[in-house]
Amino acid sequence: MTSDFPWQAGTATGVGSYPGDDPAEALRIVLGELPELPHRPELPARGPGADLTGRTAGLLVDMPVRVEPSGWRFSDRPGRDTLRSHDHLARDLDVLEEVAGGHDGPFKIQVCGPWTLAATIELRNGDRALKDPGAVRDLVASLAEGVAAHVADVRRRLPSARVIVQLDEPGLPAALAGTVPTASGFSRLRAVEAPVAEDALRQVIEAADAYPVVHCCARNVPYGLLRGAGAKAISVDLSLVPRRDDDAVGETIDAGVGLFLGAVPGTDAALPSLQATAAPVKELWRRLGFPAAQLARQVVITPACGMAGASPRYVRTALKRCRDAARMLYEAAE
Repeated sequence: MTSDFPWQAGTATGVGSYPGDDPAEALRIVLGELPELPHRPELPARGPGADLTGRTAGLLVDMPVRVEPSGWRFSDRPGRDTLRSHDHLARDLDVLEEVAGGHDGPFKIQVCGPWTLAATIELRNGDRALKDPGAVRDLVASLAEGVAAHVADVRRRLPSARVIVQLDEPGLPAALAGTVPTASGFSRLRAVEAPVAEDALRQVIEAADAYPVVHCCARNVPYGLLRGAGAKAISVDLSLVPRRDDDAVGETIDAGVGLFLGAVPGTDAALPSLQATAAPVKELWRRLGFPAAQLARQVVITPACGMAGASPRYVRTALKRCRDAARMLYEAAE
C-alpha cells in the first residue's frame, strides 16, 4: 500500500457547495474551519453559471452553452450564459488569490466529471449529450483541455499549494446502469459500457495533472472503475455505503486509495455526539479488518455531500464536527 497522501493524518474537508453568494466570506469560513485541507467553495445560489453543470461548462473549450427552460444546452456561439459562467469563475479565482494566496498545503478544487456533464447538458436538438457517443468524445476532450487550463490558473494563484482536483460524478452510476432518462422522460438512455466510462475519466484525470479525487454521492459507486481510471481517492456518502460493497471498499483501501467519507449530514440536522458521528467510520474500518492506525492516514472526514441547502450557522457546525471527528479518530489510533 502506498502512503503518499497530500493530507496529514486526522484531516477533514468539505465536498464543494455552500449557501450564500459571497465567495470571499465562504472561502474565509473554509480556511478557518478546514485549515488542513481547504477547498474552493461553490455558491450555486448565485444562479446559472454557478451550479454544478454551469460552472464546469464554462471551462469547456470551443463548446459554448446556454440555459434553456429544460436546462443547459450546447450553443453555436458564446452568449450571456457562457459569459456569466466565466465571470463567476474569474471572480472566484481573484478571491482565491486574495484570501488564500499564501496557503502552502493541499488545496482542493472541484469540477463536474464528464459523465455527469454528459447526462445534464443537452445537444442542440434537445437530447442529452449522453445519447451521442461522438458528442461525448468531443465533450471529454474539451473538458480535459479546460480542466488542465483551470488547474494551471489555480496554481498561478496558489503558488505554494498542492492542488487536488475532485471530479464530481453523482450521475455516473445511473449512466452505467442505463437509468438516465431521455429528453422526453418516457424511456432511458442506453447504458454506458464500463471500459468507455473508465477511459473518459482517465483522459480528464491525466490531463488535469493534479492529485485526483472522484466524488460520487450516489448508491452503487463503481470503486474498481474509479481506481482503474486513476483516482487516488474516492469520496462517498457513508450512509449510502451498504455492506454488499465491503469487498469493493476493502480492495480500494488495500490498493492505497484514500477515502473521503461523508459522515456528517449536508443539510441542517441535530447532530449526535462526537462519538456517534465517528462510530460508522470506525465500524466500517473494523469490519474490513484494517489496522486502526491506518484509518486516520487514509480517511478524510467530510459532510455527506454539498451544503448548498444548509443554513450558514449549520455549515460552521458541520465543518467543525467533521474536523473534530477526524481529530478524534487520529488520537484514538495513537
